Amino acid sequence: MINNIYQQVESSPRFQELVRKRQAFALVLTVIMLVLYVGFILLIAFAPGWLGTPLHAGTSVTRGIPLGVGLIVISFLLTGVYVWRANGEFDRLTKEIVREVQP
Repeated sequence: MINNIYQQVESSPRFQELVRKRQAFALVLTVIMLVLYVGFILLIAFAPGWLGTPLHAGTSVTRGIPLGVGLIVISFLLTGVYVWRANGEFDRLTKEIVREVQP
């Protein structure tokens, strides 16, 4: 009985759509975060003087500090975007799949 339900879910076109959309969306967000993080690391490696330049004369806050904080904030925002879409479209598709296979 349970194997039959699993087979119904796996063969459902909506399940295939859900998997495809979720993987594509996760890949886009992953690439965005990876590019930003690697870019920041490359700045640290190849332009430490630029990152170490103070924002204003007489301050100890350098360019690297807001960039690092911004990277952290962007990671939270991207996580929020994923959760928002997962709670909306992905949950709706999941509920439709469950309705299809329930006896």
